[in-house]
Amino acid sequence: METSSGGSSDEGRRIFKVDTWCSQFRNGSNPWMARYIYALMFLIANLLAWAVRDYGRGALTEMERLKGCHGARDCLGAEGVLRVSLGCFIFYFTMFLSTTGTSKMRERRSTWHSGWWSAKIILWIAFTIIPFVLPATVIRLYGDVAHFGAGVFLLIQLVSVISFITWLNDCCQSDKAADRCQIHIMLLATMAYVICLVGIISMYIWYVPQPTCLLNIFFITWTLVLLQLMTSVSLHPKVNAGILTPGLMGLYIVFICWCAIRSEPGGGKCIRNAETSTKTDWLTIISFIVAVLAMVIATFSTGIDSKCFQFRKDDNQDEEDDVPYGYGFFHLVFATGAMYFAMLLIGWNTHHPIRKWTIDVGWTSTWVRIVNEWLAVCVYRKSLF
Repeated sequence: METSSGGSSDEGRRIFKVDTWCSQFRNGSNPWMARYIYALMFLIANLLAWAVRDYGRGALTEMERLKGCHGARDCLGAEGVLRVSLGCFIFYFTMFLSTTGTSKMRERRSTWHSGWWSAKIILWIAFTIIPFVLPATVIRLYGDVAHFGAGVFLLIQLVSVISFITWLNDCCQSDKAADRCQIHIMLLATMAYVICLVGIISMYIWYVPQPTCLLNIFFITWTLVLLQLMTSVSLHPKVNAGILTPGLMGLYIVFICWCAIRSEPGGGKCIRNAETSTKTDWLTIISFIVAVLAMVIATFSTGIDSKCFQFRKDDNQDEEDDVPYGYGFFHLVFATGAMYFAMLLIGWNTHHPIRKWTIDVGWTSTWVRIVNEWLAVCVYRKSLF
């Protein structure tokens, strides 16, 4: 029995290393290539949800199952997004249940994860169609659950980002690279702080055109205070974490603060050139495309970072036949990501008016971002002790 397993393992490694990508795709032997296909399917689901929201209201109005909206324009668009999201969630959650716990490449569940694409595409299409025949009450219930699932996704992404920053700092401060990377660390940290300050000043210029914009002043100023707090804690003698990690974390929270203020509804007095923010132009379209791609890339990169979520670290060296990343965790991240992109497209509010070619706009979106920023600082501070 052991000889048979070893032969199967050797054969799988031979296919993985020697065969062409087309052969690996057909044989289901390359989990690294499989993740790109899952990401492409996720991107298609995102674009489908956007198309249903912005251009599918006429078709949705004709569907008997959607009469719970009473023909309301914003409700129909939101429900369409939630239905596409539900289908995407069911697909990836099914993959999570069928692949979780896979540890060896020779297992059949590994082949299922990396192959059987014809069956999985049919399954994906079926799961996308089924939610459109469900009653509106089920979709509204899913919308409530999706708020929680999207929050879980943000938390997973947050831990992944902090884990990467900590790993990068540990690599630079290791005994082998400490002397060689000292100058690089100083340059990178200095550049990070300069970008943070430039970003904060730019936000004051663009989003505080008058002294009455107290909320934006609070958001930006508090971000500056948090940056100073992270730096002080990192340089404390009992912590001594250096200046690289707070600098990189500063970039992260400044970016989140910018996203939060950008999510504020257009037309207000606290956005410079606010009258142009309500028009759909090429800049709005480009921003939307970049936002969608960034969301897919963030989901993709977080999905393969399962080791930072292991409660018990395994000191044993990885064997050649071990799976390269946690399949179950990978699909779980995409399942919660399906809920997250639904919340972004509807502004975290099923009855919120949504303009075409916009994403993550609304006061709910703003406060979700701000709370995520504050939570990021709390998690980072806790990781230092």
